[in-house]
Amino acid sequence: MSAILPIHRRVLRSDETADRLDQDPSEELSMAENTSTADNADIDPDSDNDPSERRSPALIATAIALPVALIVGVVIAAVVAGNNPELSPVALGPVPAPAAESEACVSLLGALPDKIDDFTKAELVDPAPAGAAAWQRSEGEPIVLRCGLDRPTEFDQAAALQVVNGVQWFQVSGTDVGLAASTWFAVDRGEYIGITIPDGTGPTPIQEISDTITATLEQKPLDPAPVAVP
Repeated sequence: MSAILPIHRRVLRSDETADRLDQDPSEELSMAENTSTADNADIDPDSDNDPSERRSPALIATAIALPVALIVGVVIAAVVAGNNPELSPVALGPVPAPAAESEACVSLLGALPDKIDDFTKAELVDPAPAGAAAWQRSEGEPIVLRCGLDRPTEFDQAAALQVVNGVQWFQVSGTDVGLAASTWFAVDRGEYIGITIPDGTGPTPIQEISDTITATLEQKPLDPAPVAVP
């Protein structure tokens, strides 16, 4: 069985406000005068609670506003960081690819797009394998392409193929090995090309890679393995 290509790859209550709005202004003034008188009567000249030592409204407002500003700053920084994530280079494990440096593979790699849907072409960790490329986004696993692979073990004369934008593909699901991705093998270009795509990505990656393959490599006759006789 073909191995799936490895990928190594967050106040006042409203009723109190209404009561105050309905209040007569003169009545409110009277209340203020009474309050002022009462306050003055209660002040003890010898007391430590001198009004001059009380915190001013401006100081209180500053004390409240500062932590709020800090919180807002943290939220803004988090949003900016989320919109501009730093993507790390993608590490790819070794896979047998005897024709990775063939003329066909060199031509294909030079023609690959820098973006596929919302994936951006990734830098590969050195030493990067020949004939390989990857695309990544801020979350999830990358898309990985390998060129010059051995013929997939399951690709025989009875294999079901899918044609996408002029390229014949043989699909191997990663479900059996616990991988949430599938590898698609282009089997009609002389060199076997595999592209591993995370599940749920949609059809755009296989369509765009198919367009690049069609425009770059000449179609060749299929060479499937014979069907095993029981």
